[in-house]
Amino acid sequence: MAASSSKRRHKVRRRADMSLLGGIRPPIAVLSALLLSLAGITALGLGRASQDSVPEAVLTSQQHFAEDGAVTMRASIDESVTDLTRTAGLFSAGDPVSPDAVLDKIGSVYQKWTGTAVVEIESGRMLAARGENVPVTAIDTGKLAQKDGLSPRIVRLQNGESRLLAFALLSWPDRPQQLLIASNSLRFPGVSRGQFRSIAVVDTTGHILSRDGVHEPEEVKTEKQRADAKRSAEQLKSFAETAATKTRQHPLQAKEPGSGGFPGVSGSLRGNTVRGDRAVAGYAALAGPQPGEGTVATSLGLTVVAMVDVAEDPTRVAGPFFGLVSAAALLLIGALAVALLLGTVQRPLLKLFLESRRLTRGDLTRPVSVPRFGETARIGRALERLRRQLLGEPADGGDGGETSGRPGRRSRLGSRALIVICGVLLLAWSAPMLLLFNRADSTVAVPEQVVSDQRERTQTISDRVRRALNEGHADLVSVASLIGNRTTPDDMEKVLERTRTEHQRYRSIYVRSADGTVQARAGEKPHALPTGSKGKPLTQPISVLNESGKEPSVVGYAEIPGRNGAMVIGEFRIDFINALLKRPGLGQVRVVDSEHRVIGGNSGYLAFDSLPERLDELVSGTNQRVGMNAPAGAVVYRDGDGVQISAAAPFAGGGAAKQLRWTVVSWQPASGLAIPEYSLQNRTVLAGLLGITAAVACLGWLYIVVVRPLRELAGQAESLADGDRRTVLFPHHHDEVGAVTRSLEIVRQQLQEQRRRDSAPLVGRN
Repeated sequence: MAASSSKRRHKVRRRADMSLLGGIRPPIAVLSALLLSLAGITALGLGRASQDSVPEAVLTSQQHFAEDGAVTMRASIDESVTDLTRTAGLFSAGDPVSPDAVLDKIGSVYQKWTGTAVVEIESGRMLAARGENVPVTAIDTGKLAQKDGLSPRIVRLQNGESRLLAFALLSWPDRPQQLLIASNSLRFPGVSRGQFRSIAVVDTTGHILSRDGVHEPEEVKTEKQRADAKRSAEQLKSFAETAATKTRQHPLQAKEPGSGGFPGVSGSLRGNTVRGDRAVAGYAALAGPQPGEGTVATSLGLTVVAMVDVAEDPTRVAGPFFGLVSAAALLLIGALAVALLLGTVQRPLLKLFLESRRLTRGDLTRPVSVPRFGETARIGRALERLRRQLLGEPADGGDGGETSGRPGRRSRLGSRALIVICGVLLLAWSAPMLLLFNRADSTVAVPEQVVSDQRERTQTISDRVRRALNEGHADLVSVASLIGNRTTPDDMEKVLERTRTEHQRYRSIYVRSADGTVQARAGEKPHALPTGSKGKPLTQPISVLNESGKEPSVVGYAEIPGRNGAMVIGEFRIDFINALLKRPGLGQVRVVDSEHRVIGGNSGYLAFDSLPERLDELVSGTNQRVGMNAPAGAVVYRDGDGVQISAAAPFAGGGAAKQLRWTVVSWQPASGLAIPEYSLQNRTVLAGLLGITAAVACLGWLYIVVVRPLRELAGQAESLADGDRRTVLFPHHHDEVGAVTRSLEIVRQQLQEQRRRDSAPLVGRN
């Protein structure tokens, strides 16, 4: 038994000599490091939150504006090339027609090209032409048979302007092959610039191919206007060169972590300041509809640059005073909390660790230095009683006073209370940061440029939806004119299937006779079309057939000439319309009909649902015509729920879709924008959250690892001092508390051996 006890004691001593891992030092050290880091973040972050005279929201808005222009241009170029190729294919599939008939038909169906021409490939002879002169001399017909020989290309005219040329082949048996050429300017269809914005198309070298919104010096009257025009042109040129350099990057390398919404390279730029106005710009490279997916337009390497002058607001510039004061307060409170932990928890525990080690080594001459309060004081008094017992004093001996080492009155202020006090100190800094300071209310100043951009971008989307529906109807007219009165149902299905495959806007496209019989179909089963007196007849080229249900049924139709009322009908996919509305930075977007019922949206919605009351009033107001069209409008709503930016844009312009009288509505909370007041509030709240997180994590860590085992050890030490020699003390962690526990276990074993030695002579005499 003695050998076993000696072996256990030696093992405990060996563990006590091991280096301490964890314990009380790491939580306090980590808390100190976190508070220092948070103080630095607070000083820098809150000091910079409102220093920019041009808010980040304005720069982001310019980036989104350029992205809208890039999306619109990419879709327009791809649509033009597809329309030209498909139309040429339909002509080639039928009987030969004259070049003039081809161009007349194209011009009557599609009014999108500035010039068209038909050239005989073998001889290079011009067969027919319409519109402006097509630069045929810039085309090498001998290279058309090469790879990508029919790809669109950009050519520069003698006057310095650029044109985009698209090509398609006209082929009939026993006739020379012909080249159909369509020329178009690189301008933006349907992009609402506003009054003061300039927008340009840039090639890979930074050369401006086309621009809108910048006046030539000779177009203005006064010297000041000429100087401003020259300055704007130079600034736009500088932006174009910078944007061309930046868009050469890979999209994944150019994007900041967490950014998304646009699959290509985009960003914003700052320019010079003149008379309090700073030039800012957004840029975006033409990118495919999906990341990594290229199209005909993306192969051209074009970049869109949108520039606008923004008035700087010097009153928005704020110094770092609040950030510095907050950081200084955190350092003061943090230093007090850490000092409290060091002085009342760490140092007494380390002192106990040394005193317990001294007793295990047999140094019993000096009394134990007892801490003043808490669990460490209880353990210290127990150690003093154990020291006296090792010297021969009985466990229940003494006068019960302080000199005997017996437990006096317990201190009410334990380690747990100290942890709570430290938590309250840190909470006193974190809670006001989280709940009180820098709170943005309904008086937040929303930059005028952001409101203007919300309106212009909404109008751009409205025009994009209208043009997409017009393009769909033009496709139906083209198919109807080419089917004619002699096409068989089998040939009809081939034409319909080809049209549906090339244009993903249709869920179903079919030919319906005058009596309602479907003669040919491609795609899904068509919805039933009303033909009776109670139904809704097709009186408009594009109509919504139903007034309720889960999904609106939007159809377009074109009558087939020579077939006694037969029609080509295309049912548009609602997902196609919804996809046109999904643009970042606009918030919620809805398309509503003339009765303000929801037809489509960029997020979850109920078909034919009503708009909120104030948005309904906004739609009614914007549909009040001023002149030929109803202009778009934007409103900033301020109420108890915060600040909301809303805009509405009714369909403007011609085409088959104009008769729908649809309106696009968008709204978003201003709190989601990078406005200085909201940025300062968000950073302040973040600082408060970080402070609470650091306090809870480190103090909770300290409580679990140190305080709770220490409270348990205090009770065990007192029981041992009261004479309990049977309870074995096992350390929970290899730290300071565990080391004291091991020392108490050695003392317990020493007291057991002492009692056996004292009782051995008595047993021998018996």
